[in-house]
Parts: sequence; C-alpha cells; structure tokens
Amino acid sequence: MEKIIVGISDMKTCQAPGELVTYALGSCVGICMIDTVTKIAGMAHIMLPDSKAIQSDQNKMKFADTGIDLLYNELIKGGAVPSRLTAKIAGGANMFGATSNTMSIGDRNVEATKKQLAKLGVPIIAEDTGLNYGRTIKFNSEDGSLLVMSSLKGNKTI
Repeated sequence: MEKIIVGISDMKTCQAPGELVTYALGSCVGICMIDTVTKIAGMAHIMLPDSKAIQSDQNKMKFADTGIDLLYNELIKGGAVPSRLTAKIAGGANMFGATSNTMSIGDRNVEATKKQLAKLGVPIIAEDTGLNYGRTIKFNSEDGSLLVMSSLKGNKTI
C-alpha cells in the first residue's frame, strides 16, 4: 500500500490502495473524506478555523473554511460522488491548557471543521477530537478506516 504524507496546511487525495498519513496533530485537525464506492479518499491538515482572520495568507489549506472546500472539490474532480462522501476527523486538542472563557484554538478548529462539512452536506461518521494530547493519523482508502495513534493514549481505529 502506497503511503502518502500530508503535511501541515496541506491536502492530498488518492485512490485505493493508498494510505494517507499526517503527523503530530495538536490543535490542528485532520479531515478525512472518502467515497467508499469509487474508493477515492482525501485528507487535509488544517491549522486555523477561518481564513478571514488572516486575509493576506495565500495558503488556503491552512484554514478550515477554505481547505475543506478545496479537498471536497478535488475529490469530486477525481470522480467521487458528493452524496456518497463521508468524513472522519481527528485532532483539535487543547495543547496548552487554555482555561479562559474563550475556546482554545483546537476547539475552534473542530467547530469550524464541523460547520464547513455540514455546509457541504458531508456527514461526520467518526471523530477523535479535543482533550489535551497529540495524534498521528493514517487513513486507509481501501476500507475508510482511520487509525488514530497517540503516545499518551495508545492506538485506536475509528
């Protein structure tokens, strides 16, 4: 199985039997989408919730609102059927113990991710988000399984 690395503020797609991997999700969120019929899968690694906050930043993959749209459009262009797309998400941790009344960046990233996926009509069928630990994820384009790995919490497949 080909392993495809997705960097920070990056996005990649593949067709089975590829595996998409991103490392060290802290407050960032990994968004995985798949059409299980065509077995076209994609992963985005977003850092921030909203591109409007930093309009001069040209990397649209950095933000949930623009990055998820780019991933969705790339999957459709590759042959995925919009009504068959599903998503799994991981990350969005509170890595620095924010205790103020405002949400941590991780919480805001998860909220923005959910909002954008809902806007596109892509259901989230599994998630491993929040808390206070980092994650590495591997998304299998053959069966849509998402392996979530953490040195603090062990490994689990969602």
